[in-house]
Amino acid sequence: MEDPRIASTDDFEDDPPPTQKTPKNACKSLVISEMHAPDHLTDPAVSELMKPHSPQPKDKQTQRTKLHGRDGLGAYIADPASFPQSRVVYYDENFVVINDLYPKAFIHMLILPRDKQKYYLRPQEAFDDPVFLALCREEEKKVRALVASELQRQLGKHSALDSARLQAMDLDDPPDELPVGRDWDKEVMSGTHANPSMNHLHIHVLSRDMHSEPMRKYNHYQSFNTDFFIGLDQFPLANDDHRRVYKKFQTEMICWRCGKNFGNQMAKLKRHLEEEFEQWRRE
Repeated sequence: MEDPRIASTDDFEDDPPPTQKTPKNACKSLVISEMHAPDHLTDPAVSELMKPHSPQPKDKQTQRTKLHGRDGLGAYIADPASFPQSRVVYYDENFVVINDLYPKAFIHMLILPRDKQKYYLRPQEAFDDPVFLALCREEEKKVRALVASELQRQLGKHSALDSARLQAMDLDDPPDELPVGRDWDKEVMSGTHANPSMNHLHIHVLSRDMHSEPMRKYNHYQSFNTDFFIGLDQFPLANDDHRRVYKKFQTEMICWRCGKNFGNQMAKLKRHLEEEFEQWRRE
């Protein structure tokens, strides 16, 4: 039997059974006009384009990417305009930003660098280049801000920390300065996996909740909640850093929010994550 502790994301997989229903609080994804570059994302009209969609899109172009296995991300890099707006959030000459096909949180996006000299490298090698690393960090900041903004838009009405801000916005004569409200940027995590499942370099940007239907396996959870997940602020790695050649997950599954230890019992953890999600969004 294969050891589940082997450090792999195990992240390109079969779709859920067709009879399986989408959970009540399934992942929501961003939909933004495909030609909008990051500096246009503050346009009020963009909010009208941010519509939730099924976590498993049925468009033929997306389905075809699965036929390429570990090279499936290459199609987005080569021809982002051929995908629907539900898949490609935006793109420019340097990056393509997409909604993850198997999201592991309420919102989960990927940044795909388009540099042909870099996109087949492992992050450990690609981010040894300080110029390229700086470029990716700037893009990461933009996407983090976008995810934080979308979390506020979708979940702010449920959050106690945002209640005063929303009440002030609803006043007939709102104050010039609104209450600060919840810091949604703190609810966003971003980085790369030590052993990516896909061949093309990609950076994950996702909400902190770990709440989604595709979050199903021990490796899924550990790949985002151990040092296997490497933030861009930690690159470049030292030559003797164990994450350059990451072998096995050495820890049990620990709830990211309350610290409870679930060992390797994914079914129990998943039920627990449902409860934690409800509490987390109400903070």
